[in-house]
Amino acid sequence: MEPRRSTQPAAWLLPDLALALALFTLLYALAFYRAPEQLFRDSDTGWHIRTGEGILREAAVPRVDPYSFSRPGGPWYAWEWAADAVMGFAHIRAGLAGVVVLYLALIAACSWLWVRLHWVCGSNFWAVCLFASPMLTAAQLHWLARPHVFGWAWLLLALLYLESGRLRWWGALALSVVWANTHGSFFLLPVLCVLYGVRWPVLLAALLGSLLNPYGWQLHVHLVRYLSDTELLSRVAEFQSFNFHSDGAWQIAALMMIGMTGVVAALACGQWRRAAVLLLLCAMALRSARGLPVLALAGLPLAGGAITAALSRWPFWPKQGREAMAYGDRLRALQSPLSGWAVGVLVAGLAVLAVLGSKPGFPASEFPVAAAAHLPAGGVLLAPDKYGGFLIYRENGARLVYFDGRSDYYGAEFLKEYVSLIELRAGWEETMRKYGFTHALLPTRFSLIPALEKNGWKRRYSDATSVLLERNF
Repeated sequence: MEPRRSTQPAAWLLPDLALALALFTLLYALAFYRAPEQLFRDSDTGWHIRTGEGILREAAVPRVDPYSFSRPGGPWYAWEWAADAVMGFAHIRAGLAGVVVLYLALIAACSWLWVRLHWVCGSNFWAVCLFASPMLTAAQLHWLARPHVFGWAWLLLALLYLESGRLRWWGALALSVVWANTHGSFFLLPVLCVLYGVRWPVLLAALLGSLLNPYGWQLHVHLVRYLSDTELLSRVAEFQSFNFHSDGAWQIAALMMIGMTGVVAALACGQWRRAAVLLLLCAMALRSARGLPVLALAGLPLAGGAITAALSRWPFWPKQGREAMAYGDRLRALQSPLSGWAVGVLVAGLAVLAVLGSKPGFPASEFPVAAAAHLPAGGVLLAPDKYGGFLIYRENGARLVYFDGRSDYYGAEFLKEYVSLIELRAGWEETMRKYGFTHALLPTRFSLIPALEKNGWKRRYSDATSVLLERNF
């Protein structure tokens, strides 16, 4: 049991390690990551915001597609509706700056929870400090203004309560309901409950809570079909494995090595439940790049606790190593009474002012920020999925799009047709005629641009990011 918080003035000013890392994460995201721009480097944020505003305006969740002309009016599951509504509220109150503040708060909270989970798992002070770098490196791969960040927070909360043995049925029910309405990773809660061997009322609450969503059990069927559609997922970039040959990949490789070391250490210490969870997280990270931040946030604390326990039992551990471990334990005890709330409030307030004083927005180097001003009022626009969410946001959903990032809605057959069109494969001209495109807004390096120009299309606007073409009537 950790020491009680001190009431001395120094304790109000000096943050503990959890708050210190949260504040560092906040400042790093602002100063170096350039959060007001980089949080919007995925255009899906655009349709999430507009969907959330629509939910608040109409007091109902959407059930049919409102955004696409290529598949109009089809049944659509807005299964992250609650997160969308929070994003929509933040945007109504403060524009994109409000969305930045929301996600910076969530990202910083995840860092705070990450350290708290380390302490619950029994990690040494040095393990937390050593693992902070690979955690931040992996997490920022998906630092985006998208609902999965809510899922990170719920996963960390679930592990905190499961590791401490304090998860009760009512807590599992509440967490399951909130999780199921904010992100599709809610299925992890009952899986973790099984792996940790909780009592049946807790497991039942975790299972039944996810049914309390606007779509009921049909949401589960939809997600199972989506996540089991290998043909579809093989065409979605974020579901592919991480490229370990890319620049800076050594920290990701280190993350995987720490995770697997944690599995071995947990088994050596008889912590087979923790080993099973770590093995699951490692498998998720190898299967998909989306799993890397999950392994970093949820797996590193489990690995830290297992490795700390293994080293403390290892008979061949040198005297200097044992002294270093003991010193780490003393450092943990020294920082435990600290709260640092005064500094935390000050830094958080300054961060909010910095965001409100900035000009957040979708990066002009990746999205047609300038070209969109030259779009005609009418016409049928061909634009890639990368631009879809941006256009939905910019036009407030008034301009229907050909394609956006909702791969579960469009399906594998549509994606095959889309790839054939973009890559000029057999039948691409038939696809052009099928939809009757009158304009095309494409990234400058798309090979489709010269092919359309060869067929008589004219440039209406171009810059370093995108080209707007018009069909020669």
